[in-house]
Amino acid sequence: MQYYKVGTIVNTHGIQGEVKVLPITDFPEERFKAGKQLFLFSPKDDATPVQTLKIKKSRQQKQVYLLQFDGFDSINDVEKYKRFELKVSEDDRKKLGSDEFYYDDIIGLKVYDADDQLLGTVSEILSPGANDVWVVKRTDKDDLLLPYIHQVIKKVDLDNQRVTVELLEGLDS
Repeated sequence: MQYYKVGTIVNTHGIQGEVKVLPITDFPEERFKAGKQLFLFSPKDDATPVQTLKIKKSRQQKQVYLLQFDGFDSINDVEKYKRFELKVSEDDRKKLGSDEFYYDDIIGLKVYDADDQLLGTVSEILSPGANDVWVVKRTDKDDLLLPYIHQVIKKVDLDNQRVTVELLEGLDS
């Protein structure tokens, strides 16, 4: 089964078994809702879940979520899970619209310009604010930063593992 990271336990909170979770998902309010199931992964082994968890309570506090899991009622129950990752199964992934993609669908795609010239490969996606920025790793030049806007990203073809872009003036210096 395939798993996808949605957060990292960064610390404990209080003495009643709550943990602080730094979300790594565009849908934190859905992923961390009471009753939802998450899989706990050790930072030393991200291939096999350590445990399946059910969220008992959830609330947002600034940039983190405070979660309490069924059966974990004390700080002693959760303290050992600092830096552990929380993931969802492939079956729990939300269906996206036609112009929406999961990061792992985009990372690794080949990027071509309008003249069908290979520019490089998407190596990561940054989320600095108004729109995502795709980092394109190139072999003979610095990385190319492409904003995810319709004027630049013309076509995403997941079946053929390629993206067609139009380089606006000033994007490739």
